[in-house]
Amino acid sequence: MPRLPLINGADARRTLDALFVNAPLRDYALRPRTNDYTLPVLGMAYIATYAKQAGFNVGLLDAEAHGLGVAETAQICNAAAPRWAAMNLLAPTYEMSARIAAKLDPHIALMAGGHHAKAMPDRILADPRMANLQALVLGEGELRVAALLKDQQRRRELPGVLWRDRLLGTRAAGVADPKTSAALLGPDINALPYVDRAFLPQDPYRSAPTAADRRLADRGHAGWRATAARDGHIEANIVGSRGCPYNCTFCGAAVSANPDTAIRVRTPENIISELNQLHAEHGVTAFRFVDDLFLGAGRVIDEQMAAFTRHRIGEKYVWDATGRINVLDRLSDRDLERLVSNGLREVALGIESGSDRILQAMDKRINAEMTERVARRLVSHGIGVKGYFILGFPGETQDDLNATICHIRNLWAISDHHSGDVRASVFEFRPYPGTPVWHTLIEAGHTPDALLAYGDVDLTGDGAHESMRQRDEFNFSVGIQFGDIPLQRIRATLATLTREQHQRNQDRREAAA
Repeated sequence: MPRLPLINGADARRTLDALFVNAPLRDYALRPRTNDYTLPVLGMAYIATYAKQAGFNVGLLDAEAHGLGVAETAQICNAAAPRWAAMNLLAPTYEMSARIAAKLDPHIALMAGGHHAKAMPDRILADPRMANLQALVLGEGELRVAALLKDQQRRRELPGVLWRDRLLGTRAAGVADPKTSAALLGPDINALPYVDRAFLPQDPYRSAPTAADRRLADRGHAGWRATAARDGHIEANIVGSRGCPYNCTFCGAAVSANPDTAIRVRTPENIISELNQLHAEHGVTAFRFVDDLFLGAGRVIDEQMAAFTRHRIGEKYVWDATGRINVLDRLSDRDLERLVSNGLREVALGIESGSDRILQAMDKRINAEMTERVARRLVSHGIGVKGYFILGFPGETQDDLNATICHIRNLWAISDHHSGDVRASVFEFRPYPGTPVWHTLIEAGHTPDALLAYGDVDLTGDGAHESMRQRDEFNFSVGIQFGDIPLQRIRATLATLTREQHQRNQDRREAAA
């Protein structure tokens, strides 16, 4: 049997039924990566875990995490000789995926899924580099991928599975049984097995201690021993729900782009059981909830925190989560205190802009005043805030950009007077197919080819210095000026704000040392 270098989770003694391949954000053979950590591909790992539980021998090759080039990724896949290669197609990495697919041994059947597959299936099926694509799986794939691994011919009876009829040159699709379609397309997330971390090369991982960690230790937080505060935690990422009820115009998870996705939240007991399992098996004591709803719906927050309190989660673990500003704005001080006592360390917020005009165009359902109010309340309770911002949104003017710069600095100033910190993460706008703003841009005369021409932007030079290196892989662009502001000014502003945040991080670390 061939050795399986850099392939996670596979049994090298058995024939490989499927190799799941996460394409790199760029070809690292041309410019090596500088970041040493990337978020794990939890969706792909869920599918691999389900297939493994069904008895198949599967592995995961995370080319992004390993910093691989296109040719090396294809070589590893061909050497492993799986029956199937499976890819998650995303707009920024589609070109990398297609180039890898074109280099695969023709004896390896190809299946693909992901947001880009759902948004542009016909374009993918017509791509000659995807000539060996035997199944394009739209939506959540656990049950249908396992069915395909058992018998490729089952694609004819699986909903949301497409392929190219080679004789007719037309799209073919599975004809589903109405009685089973709903379960296949939206599985019961409480019945799915917990993600097998053997498939993930960087999760769990050991983190460096944060200022929030030290604050908790100083308070004598029951879940924090002195060694944990000094050395950092073993951390893991986790998903508490699927689907999003919001319609932010730039987001691939927008409800209008996913009308067939049922919103489902895992039960508190199911989540807590996974937390305890990760602690028992890997020593994990810190978690990051990466889904949209964990702190994005009042009912969910109340239900989860009641269970966390019963199980005394805050005495054992700390955790971070994404949140919705408009939802957090409605929480009482008592609600925030309960979040802290249950271990909340930091909330990631899609703030996006300091311009109310742009926020309205994004359909964010917030304004800058609300964001500042929420941030002030969070940091006053010792909860950190990580704010995400978009520069260069369609229609953005210099006044809008100035408002965002001012907004970020106001948030920093607020945190300077409280125990919680505010971190700003700034990105250049890029369009994703299927989103509301994508359709707006197409109607305005932009072509899909132009909107899909993603390229990486090297901001590690030009005065951006080390502050950009830990996020270098995420600097990519389609090279189009969508608002009134030239791209070079957008990128210079991005670099300046990132440099300032980097300095603030250093100052915080030195002050806490």
